[in-house]
Amino acid sequence: MTMSCMHCEKPTCLEVCPTCATYRRPDGIVDIDLNLCLGCGACVVACPYQARSIAVSDMMLAQAEKKSQRANVKNKDRIGVCTKCNFCLPHIDAGLAQGLKPGSDPEATPRCDRYCLADALYFGDLDDSESEVSRLIHDNKVVRMQEELGTNPSVYYIVP
Repeated sequence: MTMSCMHCEKPTCLEVCPTCATYRRPDGIVDIDLNLCLGCGACVVACPYQARSIAVSDMMLAQAEKKSQRANVKNKDRIGVCTKCNFCLPHIDAGLAQGLKPGSDPEATPRCDRYCLADALYFGDLDDSESEVSRLIHDNKVVRMQEELGTNPSVYYIVP
Protein backbone atom coordinates (compact mmCIF):
# COMPACT_ATOMS: atom_id res chain seq x y z
CA MET A 1 0.00 0.00 0.00
CA THR A 2 1.37 3.39 -0.95
CA MET A 3 1.66 5.79 1.95
CA SER A 4 1.58 9.53 1.57
CA CYS A 5 3.95 11.87 3.35
CA MET A 6 2.52 13.03 6.68
CA HIS A 7 4.24 16.46 6.42
CA CYS A 8 5.33 16.21 10.04
CA GLU A 9 6.04 19.18 12.25
CA LYS A 10 9.15 17.31 13.44
CA PRO A 11 10.11 15.17 10.43
CA THR A 12 12.69 12.47 11.12
CA CYS A 13 13.61 12.47 7.43
CA LEU A 14 14.80 16.08 7.73
CA GLU A 15 17.07 15.30 10.69
CA VAL A 16 19.05 12.62 8.85
CA CYS A 17 19.51 14.29 5.46
CA PRO A 18 23.26 14.87 5.04
CA THR A 19 22.83 17.64 2.45
CA CYS A 20 19.74 19.37 3.88
CA ALA A 21 17.87 18.48 0.68
CA THR A 22 14.82 17.74 2.80
CA TYR A 23 13.32 20.88 4.26
CA ARG A 24 10.11 22.06 5.88
CA ARG A 25 8.48 25.19 4.52
CA PRO A 26 6.89 27.81 6.79
CA ASP A 27 3.46 26.56 5.65
CA GLY A 28 4.35 23.07 6.96
CA ILE A 29 4.90 21.29 3.65
CA VAL A 30 7.94 19.00 3.71
CA ASP A 31 9.74 18.95 0.37
CA ILE A 32 12.99 17.81 -1.25
CA ASP A 33 15.43 20.03 -3.14
CA LEU A 34 16.26 17.68 -6.01
CA ASN A 35 19.44 19.61 -6.76
CA LEU A 36 20.79 18.74 -3.30
CA CYS A 37 19.52 15.16 -2.93
CA LEU A 38 22.27 12.54 -3.22
CA GLY A 39 19.89 9.60 -3.21
CA CYS A 40 21.64 8.13 -0.16
CA GLY A 41 18.35 6.79 1.21
CA ALA A 42 18.86 7.96 4.80
CA CYS A 43 15.48 9.72 4.71
CA VAL A 44 13.80 6.62 3.29
CA VAL A 45 15.02 4.59 6.25
CA ALA A 46 14.21 7.34 8.79
CA CYS A 47 10.60 7.89 7.68
CA PRO A 48 8.33 5.89 10.01
CA TYR A 49 5.50 6.15 7.46
CA GLN A 50 7.40 4.55 4.56
CA ALA A 51 6.37 7.53 2.45
CA ARG A 52 9.67 8.00 0.61
CA SER A 53 11.46 6.09 -2.10
CA ILE A 54 14.41 6.45 -4.41
CA ALA A 55 13.41 6.72 -8.06
CA VAL A 56 15.11 3.76 -9.72
CA SER A 57 13.41 3.28 -13.08
CA ASP A 58 12.48 5.05 -16.26
CA MET A 59 8.82 4.34 -15.46
CA MET A 60 9.03 6.45 -12.30
CA LEU A 61 10.81 9.17 -14.27
CA ALA A 62 8.16 9.09 -17.00
CA GLN A 63 5.39 9.45 -14.41
CA ALA A 64 7.20 12.34 -12.72
CA GLU A 65 7.74 14.08 -16.07
CA LYS A 66 4.09 13.61 -17.03
CA LYS A 67 2.96 15.15 -13.75
CA SER A 68 5.41 18.04 -13.98
CA GLN A 69 4.38 18.85 -17.55
CA ARG A 70 0.80 19.26 -16.36
CA ALA A 71 2.05 21.66 -13.70
CA ASN A 72 4.30 23.48 -16.22
CA VAL A 73 7.39 22.66 -14.18
CA LYS A 74 10.76 21.87 -15.70
CA ASN A 75 11.86 18.44 -14.55
CA LYS A 76 15.39 17.23 -13.98
CA ASP A 77 16.50 13.63 -14.11
CA ARG A 78 14.93 12.10 -10.99
CA ILE A 79 16.48 8.67 -11.27
CA GLY A 80 18.62 8.09 -8.20
CA VAL A 81 17.06 10.78 -6.00
CA CYS A 82 14.33 10.64 -3.39
CA THR A 83 10.70 11.19 -4.24
CA LYS A 84 7.56 11.65 -2.12
CA CYS A 85 4.27 13.53 -2.01
CA ASN A 86 4.75 17.29 -1.76
CA PHE A 87 1.05 18.16 -2.08
CA CYS A 88 1.64 19.23 -5.72
CA LEU A 89 3.83 22.07 -4.47
CA PRO A 90 4.43 23.74 -7.86
CA HIS A 91 0.66 23.83 -8.33
CA ILE A 92 0.12 25.37 -4.87
CA ASP A 93 2.87 27.95 -5.40
CA ALA A 94 1.46 28.95 -8.79
CA GLY A 95 -1.94 29.47 -7.17
CA LEU A 96 -0.46 31.45 -4.28
CA ALA A 97 1.34 33.69 -6.79
CA GLN A 98 -2.10 34.49 -8.25
CA GLY A 99 -3.48 35.31 -4.80
CA LEU A 100 -5.47 32.07 -4.56
CA LYS A 101 -6.12 30.13 -1.35
CA PRO A 102 -5.03 26.46 -1.24
CA GLY A 103 -7.88 24.25 -0.08
CA SER A 104 -10.49 26.76 -1.24
CA ASP A 105 -9.46 27.63 -4.78
CA PRO A 106 -9.12 24.54 -7.01
CA GLU A 107 -6.27 26.11 -9.00
CA ALA A 108 -4.16 26.22 -5.81
CA THR A 109 -5.24 22.90 -4.28
CA PRO A 110 -3.41 19.54 -4.61
CA ARG A 111 -4.77 17.29 -7.31
CA CYS A 112 -5.54 14.44 -4.89
CA ASP A 113 -8.05 16.71 -3.16
CA ARG A 114 -9.48 18.13 -6.37
CA TYR A 115 -9.99 14.81 -8.13
CA CYS A 116 -10.81 12.38 -5.33
CA LEU A 117 -13.93 10.58 -6.60
CA ALA A 118 -14.95 9.59 -3.08
CA ASP A 119 -14.65 13.18 -1.80
CA ALA A 120 -12.54 11.74 1.03
CA LEU A 121 -9.54 14.08 0.85
CA TYR A 122 -9.39 17.67 2.08
CA PHE A 123 -6.51 20.12 2.06
CA GLY A 124 -6.20 23.43 3.82
CA ASP A 125 -4.63 25.60 6.49
CA LEU A 126 -4.67 23.87 9.88
CA ASP A 127 -3.79 27.20 11.53
CA ASP A 128 -6.95 28.82 10.16
CA SER A 129 -9.78 27.84 12.53
CA GLU A 130 -12.31 28.83 9.83
CA SER A 131 -10.86 26.52 7.17
CA GLU A 132 -12.81 23.45 6.13
CA VAL A 133 -10.05 21.08 7.30
CA SER A 134 -9.95 22.73 10.73
CA ARG A 135 -13.72 22.42 11.06
CA LEU A 136 -13.63 18.77 9.99
CA ILE A 137 -10.93 18.02 12.58
CA HIS A 138 -12.80 19.91 15.28
CA ASP A 139 -16.21 18.38 14.52
CA ASN A 140 -15.12 14.74 14.17
CA LYS A 141 -13.12 12.15 16.03
CA VAL A 142 -9.74 12.07 14.31
CA VAL A 143 -6.49 10.12 14.56
CA ARG A 144 -2.99 10.68 13.27
CA MET A 145 -0.71 7.81 12.34
CA GLN A 146 1.94 6.83 14.86
CA GLU A 147 1.40 9.98 16.85
CA GLU A 148 3.33 8.44 19.76
CA LEU A 149 6.58 8.88 17.79
CA GLY A 150 6.48 12.64 18.40
CA THR A 151 6.72 13.64 14.73
CA ASN A 152 3.43 15.55 14.97
CA PRO A 153 2.03 14.51 11.57
CA SER A 154 -0.14 17.06 9.77
CA VAL A 155 -2.39 14.46 8.13
CA TYR A 156 -5.55 13.57 10.05
CA TYR A 157 -7.93 10.66 9.51
CA ILE A 158 -11.59 10.91 10.49
CA VAL A 159 -12.73 7.89 12.48
CA PRO A 160 -16.09 6.56 11.23
